[in-house]
Amino acid sequence: MKSKIYKSADDAIFDVFDGATIMCGGFGLCGIPENLIQALRKKGSKNLTCISNNAGVSDFGLGIVMANKQIKKMISSYVGENELFEKQYLSGELEVEFCPQGTLAERIRAGGAGIPGFYTPTGVGTKVAEGKETKDFDGRTYILERALKADFAFVKAWKADEYGNLLFRKSTRNFNPMMATAAKVTIVEAEEIVATGTFDPDQIHVPGVYVKRIIKGPSYVKRIENLTVREA
Repeated sequence: MKSKIYKSADDAIFDVFDGATIMCGGFGLCGIPENLIQALRKKGSKNLTCISNNAGVSDFGLGIVMANKQIKKMISSYVGENELFEKQYLSGELEVEFCPQGTLAERIRAGGAGIPGFYTPTGVGTKVAEGKETKDFDGRTYILERALKADFAFVKAWKADEYGNLLFRKSTRNFNPMMATAAKVTIVEAEEIVATGTFDPDQIHVPGVYVKRIIKGPSYVKRIENLTVREA
């Protein structure tokens, strides 16, 4: 079997093309594939559609790709920590599809499961429902949400084995596992790569069958979006 391990983030994203749709794991700055994001900025692919809970902050995470004017559209839930996101959206430079957080997670999960769409009551009577099919079940109105898929998924794992089986640490799991299943090419950066067979099968969060490429992240900043401390 051909090795899934690549030498660097640059090597692993070699075929990310202009106009690609990319899922990017993480919640805020927690569990983001920061080395793959940096490689994407360096590569310079343009007119990207990015599916991510948010877009990092102005100078870190997906914010650095946005600052480089590489992103055409964001499909996101929470964007309140990124001033650049706000400016590009209000100026018309950036197209945005806002999606309730739970709905976003389920749209991605459905894409990975081969389910084309589902009904949810979330967003009924709001702008989220505009232009979408509605249906009543048991006296309650639901809107139809379409599944999401991508050309590439950038995923951050705590540990990966050589086959691509993944473990996530605590809250860094967030959107990463479901995104790993919903893309044509799933690229993983891990803090540690171990031999296949190291993990107990019951421990594995994402089976390696979904993973095409793996890199070992050379370094991690692990920033906090808003550091709040008590006055002395």
